[in-house]
Amino acid sequence: MTTIARPRPDATAVAAVDAARDALLAETEPGDVGDHLGTVAEGERVVTHLFTCTRPGYVGWRWSVTVARAPRQKHVTIDEVVLIPGDEAIVAPDWLPYRERIKPGDLSPGDLLPVPDDDPRLVPTYAFGDDPLDADAKAQIRAVAQELYAGRTRTLSPEGRDLAAQRWYDGDGGPSSPLAQAAPDSCSTCGFLMRLGGPLAEQFGVCANGDANDDGRVVSFDHGCGAHSEVRLAKKHEPVPMPEPVLDTITIAPGELETF
Repeated sequence: MTTIARPRPDATAVAAVDAARDALLAETEPGDVGDHLGTVAEGERVVTHLFTCTRPGYVGWRWSVTVARAPRQKHVTIDEVVLIPGDEAIVAPDWLPYRERIKPGDLSPGDLLPVPDDDPRLVPTYAFGDDPLDADAKAQIRAVAQELYAGRTRTLSPEGRDLAAQRWYDGDGGPSSPLAQAAPDSCSTCGFLMRLGGPLAEQFGVCANGDANDDGRVVSFDHGCGAHSEVRLAKKHEPVPMPEPVLDTITIAPGELETF
């Protein structure tokens, strides 16, 4: 096991609280600076002083002033003054690229989500492969595929198929959803399951039960729900049959009495 030696705090740099505060006050308003919180040894003769930030809207943030001392010098110099978040500070979430922020259901009518030509989920329709193609070759492939495959110039690649299968299996249509966990039986034995064609036919189908939550959606064979075609209620849960109707021929209802 390797032990990383931490730098030893420089006594002169640690004691330079007033110098760090003066440098901070030169950069911000006095009312924005609070108490001295402590020091952090950054390196040999390099120390960071931390101060509370009292600026409105910056709860949990800290002022950071880094000072350094040159060899055989008695005074420190200011390296930088910055505002940094503490453990309780409210900060923006980590930035995600636009393409990774898009989630199912985000597209509105009229929105467009272009798919790049080199998307690994798609390959030219005429064959599987990832041969590098220039713009002219791609244009020729599109023209031929449009003639042969009714405009479907690209189709799902093995990688795209595997990604879709994993996404479906891990989603609400897979065996781990709460609906499937409480189901009396699996979709593989349900009469409402419509099987898919192609490589995914051995693992997925489409639910065709209009009363089920998953109607019209892809489900795995080991998914399930309470609307299974073979579900039967226990006798104690079956509705009590209504009694046979009785015709009352004795009591005369109001208005039925004739006057002679």
